[in-house]
Amino acid sequence: MTSNARTPEASPGVGSTVDVSFTDLLANGQAVGRAGGRVVFCFGPLPGERATVRITTVKARYVVAEMVRLLSASAHRVAPFCPVFGACGGCHVQHLSYAAQLAWKRDVVRNAFARIGGLRDVAVRPVVGMPYPRAYRNKMALVVAHRGGRPVLGFYRARSHDLVPISACPVLAPPLSEYVGRLDAAAVDPQTAPALARTYHVVARTARATGQTVVTLTTDDASDEVALAAPALMTRLPGAVGITNAFDLSSRNAILGRKHRVVAGTAEIEERVGGLRFRISAGSFFQVNPAMLERILAFIAPGLQRPQPIADLYCGAGTFALFFASHGCSVYGVEENARAVEEARRNAEINGLADRVRFDAGLVENVVVAGEGFAALREARIAFLDPPRKGADERVLDAIARARVPNVWYLSCDPATLARDSAVLTANGYAVGVVQPFDMFPHTGHIETLATFYRTDDAKAAEIAEAFAGVPPPQWPADDPYAKERPEYPDFVITDD
Repeated sequence: MTSNARTPEASPGVGSTVDVSFTDLLANGQAVGRAGGRVVFCFGPLPGERATVRITTVKARYVVAEMVRLLSASAHRVAPFCPVFGACGGCHVQHLSYAAQLAWKRDVVRNAFARIGGLRDVAVRPVVGMPYPRAYRNKMALVVAHRGGRPVLGFYRARSHDLVPISACPVLAPPLSEYVGRLDAAAVDPQTAPALARTYHVVARTARATGQTVVTLTTDDASDEVALAAPALMTRLPGAVGITNAFDLSSRNAILGRKHRVVAGTAEIEERVGGLRFRISAGSFFQVNPAMLERILAFIAPGLQRPQPIADLYCGAGTFALFFASHGCSVYGVEENARAVEEARRNAEINGLADRVRFDAGLVENVVVAGEGFAALREARIAFLDPPRKGADERVLDAIARARVPNVWYLSCDPATLARDSAVLTANGYAVGVVQPFDMFPHTGHIETLATFYRTDDAKAAEIAEAFAGVPPPQWPADDPYAKERPEYPDFVITDD
């Protein structure tokens, strides 16, 4: 304890230090404690730890602090494996053991259902984790800053737009991590440096199945420098099959421009997941962790034993719609992004499934409330939802209830909005079936959760729901290339129900 550390009972002010015991952990990585009658938020400590912290911000009911010294460490604390963890804003909890991360995420989902949805009896299954929770991201978006007359590449510092330079990234797929250093070298090579001189972002996506990679450089307007240097840049990047130039930015912080042009090779790569082929670009609406996507598809498959009509709402580029169609289902998909709908239609053709799927472009809440969209809901036996972080629009949930769709499968990236929307569904005649979280983004606070619902007044709906009842969490195959270690995942309760 430092000589100027104040007692927990004192009201802390900016610049003061205080010893705090932390009891909880937020999704953004902030630990939560109390001091002087206020809640304390601080990055660095973990639940069960005590630390000396310095107050940086004071509000009426809470304060924000920075950690000065760790006084007692949790048994679940581990050394971060990335040298810029804590500075880079990409990962939140590398200092928490992976087993504890999975248990913490299960608690986050469980508590969201109880506190936000008012559903205290929901059984949340253990989180499906990765045998080797690194090298999983198939997409990166590097920030390019211009310092001292040369481009510098990295990621944004946590909670700011300051750059953290990097030379590699251990959560990126190996080809992309290698690209970081190669792009940095290209920034000083006379042949390729002009391509990066006016670039703000470099977005790259790689395919696990084929090893192909496509790279996009984002500039203010169409760049002749990018076009001229593209062939030389491709030779520096193993596996690169194309380079594109994105421009016409909607804002200075836009990662991709509204317009694209191919300046070398092709704009797309081929990925294979769930027995399907997908042609995707750097900016496609496609999951960044294909290994975990396989696990989600494996979990869904038992519910597709019989072909049936499905409405895929927020369908993106049709990843799930095509999986449903490959099991004999007829699928109606709706997606706001017109480019994603084009990709979905093209991938349906590639897989010979065009006769089983139909896609409409438009706001889901506008399409499904009436007309052909509502008619498709009325015909559907399953409504599959994969909405953005803000969750499903209330008009969409209302349309599902009015159409009396027997089953709802909801894939969520935010437990809070999932819990909120679950309360709406259960208030309109649905019961919660299975809640299965998946660790799509290890070492972050993000959680992917599949929740199933069924109408309580429809016996056949219950039959489909029961298809999941006896399904164990998906297992990783013995020959999985990511299975370098298989840790046990004991329960680790951080917060109270």
